[in-house]
Amino acid sequence: MSGGRLTFPLVPRRRVIGLSFGTMRSLRRGSGTDVAGSRPYRPGDDMDSIDWAASARLSTARGADEFIVRERFAEEAPKVIIVCDRRPEMACYGPPLPWLDKPKAMRTVVDLVLASAGAAGGFVGYLDYADGEPHWRQPKGERKLIELRDERLWSTEYGGPTDWLERSIDHLSTHTRAVSPGTFVFLLSDFIPPPSYGVWLAAIEHRWDVVPIVIQDPTWEQSFPDVDGIVVPLRDPRTGRVASARLRRREVAARREENGRRTASLLETFRQLDIDPVVVTSGDRAEILSQFLVWTDLRRTRRVIGA
Repeated sequence: MSGGRLTFPLVPRRRVIGLSFGTMRSLRRGSGTDVAGSRPYRPGDDMDSIDWAASARLSTARGADEFIVRERFAEEAPKVIIVCDRRPEMACYGPPLPWLDKPKAMRTVVDLVLASAGAAGGFVGYLDYADGEPHWRQPKGERKLIELRDERLWSTEYGGPTDWLERSIDHLSTHTRAVSPGTFVFLLSDFIPPPSYGVWLAAIEHRWDVVPIVIQDPTWEQSFPDVDGIVVPLRDPRTGRVASARLRRREVAARREENGRRTASLLETFRQLDIDPVVVTSGDRAEILSQFLVWTDLRRTRRVIGA
């Protein structure tokens, strides 16, 4: 908790040695605390950067004065990009229907990410394709994102294209300064249908820290309820038309099996690609935060094992 607001630590996927501030290691050389490597001393180098122990060993071995300089990674606050899926499918169901309110869950996730990045002194950018065009905001400090929270989080625009993820990755790849290697890229969607394997590979190739936020209804999308013999209203998310269907027991079982298989396959893809997702099945802030804390603990555990 920071300043009375619930937050979670932003732990990079491929960190082994952490920093006391921001938890993000820069890819640039600088005056941070992590050692990036060593090199021979050059005139003008800071004397404080000399590794005296290594210099003494090398001087003894060579029989002459040799000085070794430690280069360190510059300390940086974390950089975060939030990408929201705004296809009609993400807003098709909700109150008073007994489905997960995905827009509410997405707003809660974004608010938690903003608060957590702010607590770490980070910078946050935003992207969505609500109307087919990119709504892009360069990474900014938390205080400058008030307009984003008001403008985009509460927007009722959900007319995004089916290839939103491909477009988003392409768009981010053109902003190499804003979305540099190591940037957290939170992708919020139900990922139904699951994106192709190649889409994830494209994101990984940019060396971003990709974090899928899988927002799915646990009853209707990860499983399927016992509604055989009951007339169930089904809505087309693109047209808004509602049709009634009466499913047989065999059809209900088939849907339940298919939904479970689809979710398992998505998570297995992430496992194979060494991607750590966060699965959100509720709009409750405390429950969503608990999933982020599990995600944080998982990454910290892997860092300890890899140390």
